[in-house]
Amino acid sequence: MRKQLVPLAAVFLLAAAACGSTSGAGGDETSPATQQQTSASDTPGPANTSDQEAPSGDPIVVGSTLSLTGAFGATGIIHKIAGEEFVDRLNANGGLLGRPVEWKVLDDESDASKVSQLYERLISQDKVDLIMGPYATPNILAAMPVAERHGYVLPQHTAVLAPQLTYSCQFPAWSIGSRPNQFVPNELFDALDSLPDKPAKVALVTSQSGSAAFVTDGYGDDKEGFTTIAPERGYQVVLNVHYPPTTTDWGPIATQVRDAKPDILINNSLGVDTVNLLTAMKQLGYTPPMTFSLFPAPGPLLGLGDLSQGLLSVSLFEPNEGLLSKLPAEATDIAEEFTKRAKDEGVPYPVFETQAVASWNAWQILTDAVQGAQSTDGQTMCDYLHKEGADTTFSGHLDFDPAKNNFWEPIQQLRQIQGDEFVVVWDKDIAAAPLQGPSS
Repeated sequence: MRKQLVPLAAVFLLAAAACGSTSGAGGDETSPATQQQTSASDTPGPANTSDQEAPSGDPIVVGSTLSLTGAFGATGIIHKIAGEEFVDRLNANGGLLGRPVEWKVLDDESDASKVSQLYERLISQDKVDLIMGPYATPNILAAMPVAERHGYVLPQHTAVLAPQLTYSCQFPAWSIGSRPNQFVPNELFDALDSLPDKPAKVALVTSQSGSAAFVTDGYGDDKEGFTTIAPERGYQVVLNVHYPPTTTDWGPIATQVRDAKPDILINNSLGVDTVNLLTAMKQLGYTPPMTFSLFPAPGPLLGLGDLSQGLLSVSLFEPNEGLLSKLPAEATDIAEEFTKRAKDEGVPYPVFETQAVASWNAWQILTDAVQGAQSTDGQTMCDYLHKEGADTTFSGHLDFDPAKNNFWEPIQQLRQIQGDEFVVVWDKDIAAAPLQGPSS
């Protein structure tokens, strides 16, 4: 039986210290066409109110790409805002190794084929000191070999395809364990089994994107996933459809779901896929009794109103009062500041939830490594994290075992849209509200 862990408060390690060395870069790489570029240092941060001296000297530059445009843009903006807030707070509290931190972001346009070139540019041409991973598993997988080739530590917020993340110096900031293809289905079915009128018929609609498809079908020799676990748990799979991430015509899939008459639609997908599918089904005059969406952009789903009520999804953290009360006051300040910034950026759901927490964790992994190692050298940082782990404000202390591809014990929860927000409904011991079934 899996063990559910409650997020623990941890110290936000931002102490200033003596200057350290910088990691080396390889030879020059021909840069691609000009990309959108932002720097957290372009936005004034909060005033320095700590007892520490203001950072000085040459900045430590962190390079990364993000999906600021394209299919993942609705989620990429969340990581941009969270990262900017983190860097502003970091610099207001002494920076890293006594030096200011600058974040250089390139737009990968949600296109994995551009990611490796952009990271080569950041490392070889721009000679950044550190890197941060991009958003989405395909992009992270594209960045990983570049990080490995140049010996950079790669904190990454959102890749959960553990078997493919084999670089020993990539460090996940969101973990569903080393076998998410088993963990996610069993967690969902545990929750559904608790309902007095639990669903019986399941429709599986899966994006062929790697981070979604392997939760349905397994990966490599490990064939376990929703398709095998559902019948083992007593659920009948009445539809099993896969679609390419480039899908734009959702009508045929919506028709298949309607005709299958499932008790619950399980859409293993990313971004706005579930929004598109629910909208297409509505045009047919049909809405499934229950829906589960694996890795959605939260704002567009909530924007559907009644159409998305009761929808379930995975969660690393939700700022529900009961969860925030277990954390230090700083956690509330972080969440409130993020909301202010997200509103200013026009984010539809300006809440410090799963995606933002994953970003915050990744930045804390990076800064813990630098502070603990007293260096920006990649191997020194990597060795420190393997030995000491990292402390995070929202997910507690994280230990990284290379034998498990550094994926830590999962603390994932299930959330549900109730009213105008997501609330944690599973596990019962930390739920902010009861799980609602189809009759609700």
